[in-house]
Amino acid sequence: MTILSTIGRLATEFNAARARYLTERSIRSLPLELQKDIGWPEAADFRTGYRRGRSGDLA
Repeated sequence: MTILSTIGRLATEFNAARARYLTERSIRSLPLELQKDIGWPEAADFRTGYRRGRSGDLA
């Protein structure tokens, strides 16, 4: 592998990770009812009714 192909692969992985992060952030900003309607996983901890924060901790 050349240095350029390695840099290209890393850039591609970074862009994909950033796109996933931005998508998740956008979906988590939607109201809880909408998240449930689209089937977003872990929209809430149904035992306590709390929404999950960005770090995955209950907020």
